[in-house]
Amino acid sequence: MVEKGRISAFQMGRMIYLAITPTAILTTPAITFKFAKQDMWISPIWAFCGLITLYAVFRLHAIYPGRNIVQACEAVIGRLPGKLLGALFLLYYLYLIGIILREYGEFVVGSFLFTTPLIVVSGSMVLVCAIAVRGGVEIVGRFAELLLPAFVTLFLFIIIPIIPDLRVPNMFPIMANGITPSLAGAFVLQTWFSELISASFLLPLVADQKKAKTSVLIALLMIVLTLVVANLATLMLLGDITGGYTYPFLILARYINLAEFFTHLEAIFMAIWVLGAFVKICVFFYVTVLGAAQWMNLSDYRPIVFPIGLLVTLSSMWVAPDLQKLTFSISTSVTFSAMTMFVIVPMLLLCLAWVQKRWRGTAAKG
Repeated sequence: MVEKGRISAFQMGRMIYLAITPTAILTTPAITFKFAKQDMWISPIWAFCGLITLYAVFRLHAIYPGRNIVQACEAVIGRLPGKLLGALFLLYYLYLIGIILREYGEFVVGSFLFTTPLIVVSGSMVLVCAIAVRGGVEIVGRFAELLLPAFVTLFLFIIIPIIPDLRVPNMFPIMANGITPSLAGAFVLQTWFSELISASFLLPLVADQKKAKTSVLIALLMIVLTLVVANLATLMLLGDITGGYTYPFLILARYINLAEFFTHLEAIFMAIWVLGAFVKICVFFYVTVLGAAQWMNLSDYRPIVFPIGLLVTLSSMWVAPDLQKLTFSISTSVTFSAMTMFVIVPMLLLCLAWVQKRWRGTAAKG
């Protein structure tokens, strides 16, 4: 086997949560506000792609136990077409990690380390993540288990102090133009919800399979809850100027002022972002490396960790010329491509797998 390590369902849930949430609370409030306005806090509730993707993941896992979606491609559509589709999945994962890493680098350089070259910030994160990924899925799972409480604590440390300054009228009128604006805002969020396809690569590695489905669904619920709270707090504090900031949630941290002593707590947001981004990149990095090793029929994935790490770093430099075009692509082309690769294609594979299963059952009876 390429990976002999095992994780608990609890660890898998934490990995999934941290693989989605950090980048979502960083950039989505501003993007969502442009479409949904005061209904932006409703948008995360419409997690359609997350539910569809998880349904496809669970059903494919039930039909082909122990196989992730890259391996299932060969079983469903044949060896050569399956290899081609599996390669397409892996290349898209490489592209997606490049976007995630670029978001991380742009935020750190643009908000804190102004004179540090972007390649240094991105490359150092990839190096640390590569070391963790070489340790195996158990190491990544333990990091997620360790860092999630810190992530949630720091998140609440930003939300709770600003509660007295939140202005409830900013969220009214609710659905003044019907359900359409919140659905339009939710469309962009489907990129993040579709990333739940990563559960397909982690499910075969879970020791307690019976609890895995529950753990992932709880993770999805907590992702939605976190985004609702983040969007609601941002809207109630900033109001109509939410869309004018690249990172609205960062403004919340700068707004905190407790007794003229605890002020401008951007470092807390920095800690949230770095901790969350580390686990997120580790999960996507691990999934890509594991899938590539299985695709090439290697006995061990570790020899290709650093080469793929180099490709990830180069990809982060290639995905967009600047932050503005990166943000624009996330709200347009990336959303369509992610929904295609992580929602539509898995559902088509599931339909084909179901037809094959029924046909084989009919043939056996005949």
